[in-house]
Amino acid sequence: MNPPPPEYLTWSASDFDFLSPHLPPPSPPSPSTTPFKPHLTLTYATSLDSMLAARPGVRTTLSGPATKTMTHYLRSKHAAILIGAGTALADDPGLNCRLAGATDGEDPLRWQPRPVILDPRGRWTVEGSKVLRLAKEGKARAPWVVTDLAFVDDGKAEALEAVGGAVIALATEEEGEGGGLRFGWGDLLGVLASRGVGSVMVEGGAGVINGLLEERGEGWVDAVVVTVAPS
Repeated sequence: MNPPPPEYLTWSASDFDFLSPHLPPPSPPSPSTTPFKPHLTLTYATSLDSMLAARPGVRTTLSGPATKTMTHYLRSKHAAILIGAGTALADDPGLNCRLAGATDGEDPLRWQPRPVILDPRGRWTVEGSKVLRLAKEGKARAPWVVTDLAFVDDGKAEALEAVGGAVIALATEEEGEGGGLRFGWGDLLGVLASRGVGSVMVEGGAGVINGLLEERGEGWVDAVVVTVAPS
């Protein structure tokens, strides 16, 4: 059995100097100057054959220790971290920053991003999730779950609001012949900006990433960070 990962990751700021030109502005926007669109960083790991996962809905580890540390560094530099419901269900991620020293005595959550989970059909279960447990322990911010108007669950909303999270109701649009639902990126980013989010780090999964890349002509993405695994 592999040992559990360390609670905190050691790092050196100089290791990530090369990322500086691609990071969001250090100062968050004031309410009077909140931009229409947050700075958006798309980041993901892929294999040499361009696969993001072994198959849909299956947790697939492609990142090594150095990549994991860089991911947590990037999280510390963004106001929010965004994933889809499929990734939340498959991985049960914590969606927090585990860098050593990434705490502040006066504000323990200062360097913690706000988790945002895109869940159009309300599939993700908040109770028992790692991200909710970490929020209750004061090690992460509580998530915002974006759901279609028809699938809002009052019980889920109450559970999230109790720890500082929220359910955000947002209209969706049908995607393709299969009848899948997706949020318009303009609407989604506009809602996040209206809530004071100045920067968003998108971590996946494949559906979210591909949706952004398909709309690359719209200018939603400001920076892309890709790590490539040998297999």
